[in-house]
Amino acid sequence: MEREIENFISYLHNIKKTSINTELSYKRDLGKLRQYLEEKGITEVHEITSEILESYIVYLGENHFAAATISRNVASIKAFFHYLCKEEIVEKDISDGLKAPKIEKKMPEILTPDEVIWLLEQPKGDTPKEIRDKAMLELLYATGIRVTELITLKISDVNMQMGFIICHDSNRERVIPFGTAAKRALTNYLEKARNVMLFDLKSDILFVNCSGQPMSRQGFWKLIKYYAKKAGIMADITPHTLRHSFAAHLVENGADLRSVQEMLGHSDISTTQVYATLTHNRIREVYAKAHPRG
Repeated sequence: MEREIENFISYLHNIKKTSINTELSYKRDLGKLRQYLEEKGITEVHEITSEILESYIVYLGENHFAAATISRNVASIKAFFHYLCKEEIVEKDISDGLKAPKIEKKMPEILTPDEVIWLLEQPKGDTPKEIRDKAMLELLYATGIRVTELITLKISDVNMQMGFIICHDSNRERVIPFGTAAKRALTNYLEKARNVMLFDLKSDILFVNCSGQPMSRQGFWKLIKYYAKKAGIMADITPHTLRHSFAAHLVENGADLRSVQEMLGHSDISTTQVYATLTHNRIREVYAKAHPRG
């Protein structure tokens, strides 16, 4: 089974052009399944039955894996067996009837506009690091991009004159505008900090760490936690919190969902609709507190 999994990952990478994170996720999920099967003496894909796959999903539930994790594993298994059928490695897709547990959708954590301002005002100094931190935070809130997209941005992806970035998302590109605050912070970073921090002056990477290398996800994670604490924000925020806040604040101020969907890179409008729900909930809260007969 190990060989089939490796071939499947190669297929995802070379044919489907999936992201590295997606490939790692599939490999991790299928590796867990393989380990479970080997403990039961099953080493070949032809020996697997639909009943065995169902017993594996039950096993995950009994071992207190979260519903979202189990659902992701079901998706990985289905994709794997669909591939095996397509390549005629197995005759029948035995994962067809596999059911994922229902996931209760949680409302995303968002910051108030005031909290965002407090956070963005924290890098106040004129050291290269603080100038860079300010530019990264401003750009993240201005565009709502994912942290991976932020740290992999290149100079060539930024149009300072027109005020937009080009974000590369799998096989497609998104053009996302940014405003004057982000433009100011980016200009300051490019003029005063980037070349001072950069190790390789030929590099096209936009944001670099203190060693002059590309920023890591973990590095930015620590950065945002540090400034949130400094701002006195009690919520346990992550880089994704700024993405959620970007979307919620746009919808709250009248942006249409289709435009927000496009900027966020959501393939399904239903994913974006959660921000409209957040806005409606906030309106109801304001009404209940303020109306004399609320």
